[in-house]
Amino acid sequence: MNQIAPQNASSRQGKSSAVVKNPKSRRTPEEINWDTRLGFLMHDVSRLRRTVFDEFMKPLGVTRSQWWVLAYLSRHDGMIQSDLADMLELGKAALGGLIDRLESSDFIQRRADATDRRVKRIYLTEKGVQIIKQMRNSNQDMSERILNGLNEAERQNLFELLALVKKNLVTIKSV
Repeated sequence: MNQIAPQNASSRQGKSSAVVKNPKSRRTPEEINWDTRLGFLMHDVSRLRRTVFDEFMKPLGVTRSQWWVLAYLSRHDGMIQSDLADMLELGKAALGGLIDRLESSDFIQRRADATDRRVKRIYLTEKGVQIIKQMRNSNQDMSERILNGLNEAERQNLFELLALVKKNLVTIKSV
């Protein structure tokens, strides 16, 4: 704590009881570097959410990276492996390792394309579909706990604001 609490009256005899305040608390809003504060807040929220997510998924035996691949496949089943790597912004080797682990866990399977046998398509297995359902339930529980204390209007506002921030970041990135 950056404050020294005043001493009680019996211990003050003959001594000054000055309170030393944190110099940052005297800064005006104009003096605060909002970019830094926003960056730290967004980083901390993201880091904490990842940590909590890992804890929620641990009982299912699925990592965050595996969840990412499975969740994408649940919306785009049968994707070509190289297209999936591009969509997830992963290197082909990195995705290949993830696909290998998911395949060995029987969550997905690779099949040759019907028209080009050199091309591999990735499909969820029945076990993969079931783990997706469990993961969605765990994710929903986690999200509810994260948003605890926010009413529906506040939640909607938060989603809209974050979507706008994301849109702005994508625009900046593509310039």
